Amino acid sequence: MSTRQTTPAIGLDVGTSRIVVAERTGQETRYESQLNAFVDIPYSKITKAALEREKVPHTASGQSIQVHGNESQRFAGLLNAEIKRPMTAGVLDAKEPDGLRVIREILSSMLSAEEKENKPKLCFTVPAAPLGAEGSLTYHETTIRQILTDLGHQPIAINEGLAVIYGELESSNYTGIGVSCGGGLCNVCLAYLSVPVLSFSISKAGDFIDTSAAAVTGERANLIRLAKEDSFHFNGFFADKIHQVIGVYYDDMIRSLVSALKDAFARTKNLPNFNRPIPMVLAGGTALPPGFRDRFEKLLWEQDFPISLSEIRTAQNPLHATAKGALVYALSDL
Repeated sequence: MSTRQTTPAIGLDVGTSRIVVAERTGQETRYESQLNAFVDIPYSKITKAALEREKVPHTASGQSIQVHGNESQRFAGLLNAEIKRPMTAGVLDAKEPDGLRVIREILSSMLSAEEKENKPKLCFTVPAAPLGAEGSLTYHETTIRQILTDLGHQPIAINEGLAVIYGELESSNYTGIGVSCGGGLCNVCLAYLSVPVLSFSISKAGDFIDTSAAAVTGERANLIRLAKEDSFHFNGFFADKIHQVIGVYYDDMIRSLVSALKDAFARTKNLPNFNRPIPMVLAGGTALPPGFRDRFEKLLWEQDFPISLSEIRTAQNPLHATAKGALVYALSDL
């Protein structure tokens, strides 16, 4: 993105599955997305030179080369291998030895070094703590912040669900519920006039569907993910076993999310007294399949949900909604 030198602020969605950068150029918001993933291939000088000639993003480590970002998917298919992730369940995976180096490379490639002189304001997303396990997210947030600082930015963090509200609910004066259904987590935030009142996450999300369906079908989780993203839809009829199994675990995920929403809101004291019904917006890659919103709404209304909703809608662009909201916040802080 050659215009970044004049960009005063950047929104960055650091997701388990994808990393998305949002920037404003004039009246237009532009996005760049990369898989937050890598695949190992055997090291040789010839391979390394070939990758460099083709400008395939990679790093070399010992006897292997890590191809990262969007290209990792192609190489995983060629090698019949699973892609690896620097993050799991919404945070950095301390058990993945190459993860930190790879995510640093991905962020560096998406946020060009020439920005270092201008030091644009950058807002990045962080998950909410899981329900029932309000552990510390300090390591994840601090490490991402340090990487971004090293790249020359002035990073500020924003809750992922709140970012959805900032990106999608300007018309309700940033009052409503933002739900980000990602790869590692589903994040939820309730805000009143832009002030977060309640935030939480659950671990049943896109990766749960992929790994569960892979275990049943014997397929690789990456192939399940591709089938889920490319051709799955909620139509009550599935053409093959893979889509049928994906449907089973999608239903399980949605039911878990709906149950968590009901329980969290029901037990939260001092909720605002809303003088009118409030909107709920669904975002994230896991909310993309046609029919997802309808299925979610049907299951939600089967519950005795304690808040009156004016609408349940899908974000204008579910994959970009959190990065867009992070950009809105970064621009407001200039």
